[in-house]
Amino acid sequence: MASDNVINLDDSNFTDTVGGDRPVLVDFWAAWCGPCKMVAPVLDELADEMNEKVTVAKLNVDENQQLAAQYQVSSIPTFILFKNGEVKGRMMGAMPKSAFEKFIEQNA
Repeated sequence: MASDNVINLDDSNFTDTVGGDRPVLVDFWAAWCGPCKMVAPVLDELADEMNEKVTVAKLNVDENQQLAAQYQVSSIPTFILFKNGEVKGRMMGAMPKSAFEKFIEQNA
């Protein structure tokens, strides 16, 4: 079950969403990606549990190839943490919840 706290990004809302002073964790994913599907429930939990601290968002790389290229996403899932429109951190691959929590704490 997807969380209501996860935002779906595309060309129309990407810049406004990642441009604020609130940290935004963006999941660059695709529907055919097995590890992306495995990590989706973890991201839903994070979105619900860390809603006060960070925004969790998803960007489909197949539907938004230009944005994926702009941020040099060559393998998925890739997770980029933005704050004030700047990349604060990046990690790749399906990770346990604790790894995401640590990543957010260190980079937000």
